[in-house]
Amino acid sequence: KKNNAATPGCKLFLTKPLGVGVITTAQKKGLVQQKDLELARNSMLKLNNAGEKFAQLPYVKAMTDVTGFGLLGHLSEICEGSGVGAIVESQRVHRFEIVDHYIAQKSIPGGTHRNFDSYGHKISPLSEAQKALLCDPQTSGGLLVVVDAAHEEEFVNYAKNMDLDLEAFGETVATQELMVRVN
Repeated sequence: KKNNAATPGCKLFLTKPLGVGVITTAQKKGLVQQKDLELARNSMLKLNNAGEKFAQLPYVKAMTDVTGFGLLGHLSEICEGSGVGAIVESQRVHRFEIVDHYIAQKSIPGGTHRNFDSYGHKISPLSEAQKALLCDPQTSGGLLVVVDAAHEEEFVNYAKNMDLDLEAFGETVATQELMVRVN
């Protein structure tokens, strides 16, 4: 699948939790708990082989991996290439449960700020916590999958058969003033 074929009215899914950059920064600062570091490591080691199967589904409109540019950077690329906008419900974005704790401790990678500086003008205003999560650079991050909303339940069930428990965190919309609105 390409990253420039999204259409308005699609649902957005993420196959791995966000927060790898935050957790590894907490490690560098000596703040991380070993169990949290293991969660991040295990996530980075998990392959994105679901993408091969998702690519065969006609209702998957666009797809890309989420890496160093963070979720909002890759979502902006999809929106720009496809001529659509997006709405993100930040509290529904898949994340490590502990990540908010480390964000509160200011374990923010430098890449987060560089990411926001490069595409923040395309995004609605963000709180510092939203910026820390949604612009967090990921190492071996998950797949951002854009699914025709009429097939949302079918896609979720398909993903469950691959041991992926997915929930939509946003949707694509017609072009809007700012490319991505975060609620």
